Amino acid sequence: MIYVFDPILKTLVWGTELWVLSGVAGSESICSAVSGVRQEEVAVATHSLVGRSLNEIYGAEFPLLIKFIDAKKDLSIQVHPDDTLAAARHNCKGKTEMWYLIDTAPGAQLLVGFKQRIGPEDYVRLVKENRITEVLARHDVKPGDVFYLPAGRVHAICGGCYLAEIQETSDITYRIYDYNRPGLDGKPRQLHTELAKDAIDYKVYPDYRTHYSPTRNEEVELVSDPHFVTSLYEIDKPQIIPVPRTAGQSGEKNFLILIGLEGEISVSAGCTDSACKGAQSQIVRAGSSVLAMDEKAVGISPLGGSARFLAVHL
Repeated sequence: MIYVFDPILKTLVWGTELWVLSGVAGSESICSAVSGVRQEEVAVATHSLVGRSLNEIYGAEFPLLIKFIDAKKDLSIQVHPDDTLAAARHNCKGKTEMWYLIDTAPGAQLLVGFKQRIGPEDYVRLVKENRITEVLARHDVKPGDVFYLPAGRVHAICGGCYLAEIQETSDITYRIYDYNRPGLDGKPRQLHTELAKDAIDYKVYPDYRTHYSPTRNEEVELVSDPHFVTSLYEIDKPQIIPVPRTAGQSGEKNFLILIGLEGEISVSAGCTDSACKGAQSQIVRAGSSVLAMDEKAVGISPLGGSARFLAVHL
């Protein structure tokens, strides 16, 4: 089956987030359409599944959260705990994530990682002195850039960036610095200086950017992490993409998330490794996504020439 979910728009002090696939409690995606192989199968699925939450359809908390982030202003500098620390402190998952830059304004930048080695006490002092940005690595960015952000890596999206974010299902964020600005309620936003102190990876790495070579009509793997695998496709002819069997916990369903970046694609269910027969399809436009679940493979066709999209699975 191929599932479409209603997006959730969140307005924040710096811009907007569009949550296109979410199992986060209180912000769960709701199914709005279903496609299958046979018409009668779709009729049954539509009656029983449309209006249900992502977690209900999946049968457990869905493990990933997919967002489109449109930053009009700089976001706060932040870090996320790993799974072990998040479980101990908050009884939830940590947050490892990645960014794919879709569009950027002239001069747009990201802050990712440290450019010089500091320790926990240095960090606390620099935050108090409003100087933490002095030790962070600043990156000029352009469309197509990719950054992998394991839990513990300090980061911030700056104004002028529009990107897709793939992350664990977690809304745990430790805000380190927010430029002393008020929130939407006019009050200063809370900082989590002490909580972040033990969550930060203080190492300096030689390169924080993910490098890859785009290849038309072939899978280009961008990130392979225990929490998710993300690949880029740039296509100008039909493709059949397998839906990998999950190696996760018992009872987890196999799935493939397709995230539109540029152009439009038609996604067909009921495919084998070599053909799609009589399958109904869903259209994925830039800035949207669909979820294929319990399928062996899906058929992808570009509409109007060429298209670019991400494919994500466990």
